[in-house]
Amino acid sequence: MIIAVSGIDTGIGKTIATGLLARALLLKGRSVITQKAVQTGCEALSDDIVVHRELMGIGLQEVDRESLTCPLVFAYPASPHLAAAMEHRRIDPEVIAKASKALQRHYQIILLEGAGGLMVPLNDELLFVDYLAREAVPLILVTSSRLGSINHTLLSLEACRHRKIVLRGLLYNRFGGEEDAAIAVDTRRFLERSLSLYGYRCPVVDLPDAASDLGKSGLEALAALVG
Repeated sequence: MIIAVSGIDTGIGKTIATGLLARALLLKGRSVITQKAVQTGCEALSDDIVVHRELMGIGLQEVDRESLTCPLVFAYPASPHLAAAMEHRRIDPEVIAKASKALQRHYQIILLEGAGGLMVPLNDELLFVDYLAREAVPLILVTSSRLGSINHTLLSLEACRHRKIVLRGLLYNRFGGEEDAAIAVDTRRFLERSLSLYGYRCPVVDLPDAASDLGKSGLEALAALVG
């Protein structure tokens, strides 16, 4: 099983969400590993994979050292298509797909974190959301309480519905977002209502701030998104 974790924007909390989802599944006794489709702004080992392992409470794995968990790493901190071009390379989506298939031989569940927002370009012809549609990968979408989130989330839902992408749920990240409680509460309510309007029967789940906040109810809610 491969499930993607993407977000409505860059810096929205995808990495924390992916790591906490994996931790929740580990605590439920599931065989799980995280994968980063593309990492920019670092060299060799993916910084986000390191964060995943810390949140999961495990060390780096052999599949990390073999670059299966992040087969595409670029130094320039930009959109994947530009970061690749700066190194005179072009992202081949088959590289991601082959790495995922290799991981499936060792793990039951792969959580595939995207780079940037849902519609970030991998190359001049392919967006990340199109890759998910092509590979029939279901999605967990990270949103937030900050201003602009309603607009960005509805656009993401439009993109998913148009491509017939299965949505497992929204992860609602209030940390580093809108401090106005009224806005935060209303945004969550509006997004919850919007899911059904777009034909999605899935939940909005609050994202914990850290692994230490992953209580029993939070554990169950996160694990349920994967099934």
